[in-house]
Order: sequence, then C-alpha cells, then structure tokens
Amino acid sequence: MSADTDVEVLRRQGRIVVVGASLAGLRAAETLREQGFTGSLTVIGDEPYEPYDRPPLSKQALLGRARPEDTALPRRRDIDAVWRLGVAAEGLDRDAKQVRLANGDTVAYDRLLITTGTRARPWIHPEEAGLDGVFVLRTRDDSARLCRKLTGGVSRVLVIGAGFTGSEVASACRELGLEVTVAERGPAPLVGALGGVVGAVADRLQRRHGVDLRCGISVTALEGDYVGRLRRAHLSDGSAIDVDVAVVSLGAVRNTEWLAGSGLAAGPRGIACDAGCRVFDVNGIVTDDIYAAGDVARSPHPLFDYQFLSLEHWGNAVEQAEIAAHNMICAGPDRRPHLWLPMFWSSQFGVNIKSVGVPPLGDQLVVAQGTLGEERFVAVYGYRGRVIAAASFDGAKWLGFYQQQIESGAPFPPEYRTVDRRTETLEPVDPAFPDPHLPTHGPTVTLTGHSPSERRIKFVPSHA
Repeated sequence: MSADTDVEVLRRQGRIVVVGASLAGLRAAETLREQGFTGSLTVIGDEPYEPYDRPPLSKQALLGRARPEDTALPRRRDIDAVWRLGVAAEGLDRDAKQVRLANGDTVAYDRLLITTGTRARPWIHPEEAGLDGVFVLRTRDDSARLCRKLTGGVSRVLVIGAGFTGSEVASACRELGLEVTVAERGPAPLVGALGGVVGAVADRLQRRHGVDLRCGISVTALEGDYVGRLRRAHLSDGSAIDVDVAVVSLGAVRNTEWLAGSGLAAGPRGIACDAGCRVFDVNGIVTDDIYAAGDVARSPHPLFDYQFLSLEHWGNAVEQAEIAAHNMICAGPDRRPHLWLPMFWSSQFGVNIKSVGVPPLGDQLVVAQGTLGEERFVAVYGYRGRVIAAASFDGAKWLGFYQQQIESGAPFPPEYRTVDRRTETLEPVDPAFPDPHLPTHGPTVTLTGHSPSERRIKFVPSHA
C-alpha cells in the first residue's frame, strides 16, 4: 500500500485523538473537519468545560465586564467529536497507541495531537497555598473565585510577580479601587519579557496609578490566622504587610507530566517538535503519528537562530494548531511548516502594550518612535546586527512595519528616519534583561536551546 493510499484511509476512517480541550485543541479539530477528515475524533480535557477564551479572565472578568462562564470560544463549524471532559490524561502507551485516562479508560488513536497547554505555577509552600485568600489565575474557575473575593470586601491585595498577568491583575485591582502591593524579585515589572529599559517605564506606570511596587523583593512566607484565612505576607527585606488576598503570578508550568515514561522529548520546557509539529522522541528522532501545538509545544524557528521556542501566545496556538491538523492528514510533500512570528498584547493602567518577535533574544535596543519619558513609544530590539523584535506602548500602528523588518532580517539599528523619532533616542543601548540562567515572572517566549532533548533550562539565551 502506498503512502498516499495510507493517508486517504486515515482521512476517511482513521482515529484522531486530541488531548487538551483548549483553544489549540478546538481549532485543530475544526481544521481537521474543514480539510476533509471524516474518521472518528475524540477531544480529551481535564476541565469539565468545553474550550474557552483565557485572556478575558485577567482583564474584563476581573473588572466585571464579562463573566468567566461567558468566555466560551465561538465555533467555526460543527466538529462531530466525542468529548471526554473532566477527566485528565494520565499516560501514553506509544506501542499500543493508547492514551490512558485518570478514570482507568483507554482511548486508541492512529494520530495523536497534544494541546495540553500550561497551568499556573502554584505558591511554593503547599500549606500556605491552601490558605483562604491565596489565588492563582489561569482557569475559568480560578477567575470566578478571584472575582467573588475581590467584590466581597478586601483591604489590600498582594500580587506576587509583575509579569504580564500579575501586572494586569494589579491594574484591574486599582481600577476597582483596591489597595495593591506588587512584589517582584526582578528589578522592574515586565523585565523578563521586555527588559529593564522598557520595564522602567512599566515601573513608573504602576507607581503613578497608586501601586505599592516593591522590586528586588521576594515573598518569603504567607501567614494565616487561626481559621486558615490569609492575614500577612513576609518579605525578603524583613518587612511584613497585612493582606487578605494574594494572587500568585509566578509564570506557567507546562502540562507534560502525564508523558513521563512515554519516550517523548517532553519535560518542564514543553514538548519538542519539528517545524511541522511532529513530536521528537528522547533520542531526537521525529515521530510520524504524534503532534503537538499551542503553549505546550516548542519548536525551532529559522528567524531566531533555530533555537527552540515555546510561545505562550493566543495567535500562535491558533496558527500552530491549524498547521498540525493539516499535516496530520497529509502526505509528506503536502506538509507545511509552522513559522509564526511571536506576537503579544496586554492592556494595563490605561496603556496598550504590544510586542512582535522575541525581545529576550535582543542584545541591543533603540527607541525608534516617541520617547520612554513620554511613555508612548516603539522600542526595537537587535540581535547580532539585525532587527529581532519590537515592543510598543500605545504605538501599535507601527508593529506591522516592524514585523516585516523582522521577517526580512533588516539591519539593526533601523536605517530610516521618521517624524516622531527623536535625536535623544538614536543610540542603541543594552535592553537590560536579567541573568539568562534565572527565571523571571512570566516570560511569554521561552528559548530552550538547540537540542530537542536538552535537559538544561534557560529562560532566555546567553547574549553573544
């Protein structure tokens, strides 16, 4: 039987299983049906809900502009799938081609797509994490619980970590009129994602909006009262503050534990796959029947020195899921690569922040439009003499242009002049990213080296 015949049989009567009832999982399932797959389709999810939209959970939902239960993702079409919701995948038998579920059931597949995404990193002390008033924010239920607490009479909120999610939570709390303390172990908010130069602008924004921002400070302990309610936080400088809500925003953990012992290149950094979304085994050999997409996947990108990128981006989840679905039911010559350019946006303290590319890869930065002092600007990042990323504060109209610059490998610093480029911003500077071997709160792009089976973790690459 030829390869083309095998693919046609798969398209007509194959069994495809999607583990992860997420944005990526839903868009992949829709794409499979759109492209003519008529076999059986099963979607497995550990939450009891069909796929929903996560960005509103840290934005509109906290402000009461949307209910967490109203964030279901719109359907592009009927997918005629078997939904196995509220039951987690617990293991994978590659020889038998079966997924083992937490309830003891097994689900057989001919092709498997893994879209299990990430979960919020919990507070490091389990007994303190269990105090009434300690929250993480990732799921629909997380958001609903936090919304109820914030509207129930709160004296002060502590946000642990000033990455994008932590900063958005702090912004929402201030808009609700709540007193907020933010503890960030780095030198500035957003430093892991955008660097210290841009982070200094985020620092000023937070302080001007009444946030008690404490940088270079870690929370060492959370203290409860005799009935288990959060009452106090102890900080690394020896001080303590009275709080009744703590939102832990320490980044994400990739959901790969269920793949232990499967022989796949999966671990804390995610699941390694090639540009066509096919998963590698631990020896770096690509599989033909297992694919990955979304936040849990990491794959090499030619624009970024072929390093493996793990992208926690909404748009990437959609694009990669569609590529994975296409490739799962196509013969080799018809497969497509996933070469999506990272993009991200955040709304906080009245400012729209957007980025394109991979800022943490940058070794130089220049302000191409506006000024940092005006807090309305575009910062362009360079790496080894070419444009590698751009980030804007209320300057999103320029990002399409810089996307083209990144894709074409344009020289850095940019060679053009514009009417809103000031003379004091012409010279490149060090973007001031933290030590690349240390984690920061919530990077949106994680670069993990060049090997699919490398066991060392780096949150950003060493700067040459």
